[in-house]
Amino acid sequence: MSETHTGLVFTFLNPEVAARYWPQILQGMGVTVAVGLAVVLTGLLLGLGLAVLRALHLRVLSLVVVAYADVMRSLPPLILLIVVYFGFPSIGLPLSAFATTWLALSLVLAAYAEESIWAGIVSLPDGQMEAARSTGLSWWQAMRWVVLPQALRRSVPPLTNRVISITKNTALGSVVALSEILNQAQAASSTSGNPTPLTLGALAYLVVFLPVVMLARWIERRGKNR
Repeated sequence: MSETHTGLVFTFLNPEVAARYWPQILQGMGVTVAVGLAVVLTGLLLGLGLAVLRALHLRVLSLVVVAYADVMRSLPPLILLIVVYFGFPSIGLPLSAFATTWLALSLVLAAYAEESIWAGIVSLPDGQMEAARSTGLSWWQAMRWVVLPQALRRSVPPLTNRVISITKNTALGSVVALSEILNQAQAASSTSGNPTPLTLGALAYLVVFLPVVMLARWIERRGKNR
């Protein structure tokens, strides 16, 4: 390895700097995982609820759900995050950086989840609901035990990709001072005057999200084989 190449590697991955700031990056990883899990849980549950409400085929309710999904999918997540963080205090609802990131990304994920699950519902044969109701099940029971299980299986591939895409946006939390990976890496890099913390941050994102990507790929393959 040439001296120039060695110097370049040493600059971007300085062992001394890495050892000093790795605990800070590790703390950021914990925050990223925590907010990511919170976004996935609330976003998917809200999206599921919205898809079921839309399936009631009540005109006004359906229009509200569709309008919500369209607006949330049209807004860049960063803009929504800024609006929540700086706008909510003006109506007496100040939120922490964690709560802001969680809420903004959950609202976005819910919109995409609703559309994916709704697509799964409408892709089923029209007679599914009627056949289930003819056995004595109520509408809610038929939806719970017959329609939704099939619809959710069909919506898994687009949902997994969208979940990965949106949870990676936890990095946007650095804009509102959320102490996640990117925020910690930038702060450490500024303090040390060396880009090594940013390299550690990139590696940390791989550690967090590469297993998620591999899990999503496995789920998709399993779904295709059924």
